[in-house]
Amino acid sequence: MPVITIANTKGGAGKTTAAVLVATELAQMGINVTVFDSDPQHWFSQWFETAKPRGTITLVNHVTASALEGHMRHMDRSSDYYIIDLAGERNQLTATALAFSNLVLIPVQGAGMDAKGATKILDILARIKTETGIAIPHSVLLSRVNPMVTTHSLLAIKGLLASRGVDVMATPVVERAAFREMFDKGVTLYDMEGSKVSNLDKALQNARQLADEVMRHLPVRVISTQPKKRPWQWGRAA
Repeated sequence: MPVITIANTKGGAGKTTAAVLVATELAQMGINVTVFDSDPQHWFSQWFETAKPRGTITLVNHVTASALEGHMRHMDRSSDYYIIDLAGERNQLTATALAFSNLVLIPVQGAGMDAKGATKILDILARIKTETGIAIPHSVLLSRVNPMVTTHSLLAIKGLLASRGVDVMATPVVERAAFREMFDKGVTLYDMEGSKVSNLDKALQNARQLADEVMRHLPVRVISTQPKKRPWQWGRAA
């Protein structure tokens, strides 16, 4: 089953929002998802315990590098997707998660610090490729995009990143009140009322488009491949 890691060494880049959107949408489709919440703040876990999302989502929290490696080497075949929500740190756990990934999503807002955090993730991925020969697929996920930004502007941003060899997801996560409400009230998008939350329909569409694009990158039939080196060796160097 595919392993999706959501990573940026800067906190507040939109990692947990992306994890919640993808996990809940996959679950809505009847897909079994296991989410690893490795953030010391446990934002995903706090949301999960209150929201009690529909569908089959299994939560694993208090994740360490060694525990994650154990899970990856002895995968639960009842799960169709693994999603790893990483903390905003560059450490052994980050390197281990990246080493076992089939796809790495790197949320980036417009802020320069987000870009620096993304660069650190790209550096680790480059190091893994150099040391093992394994090129782990990865894409930047534009996060908290102002809904007033035009399609032309987004294409220009994607084109700029592409010219620098950085792949960008076609679907950005747009800044929506509904996405903030998910965490403020501890609910899913499907628990909200359209009459009380502005543009809920657009938020739902955004979430589904993101999940659909992830599935196009990684169909359920994909099986995770094991890295050629023990991942903690990268962790020590990270």
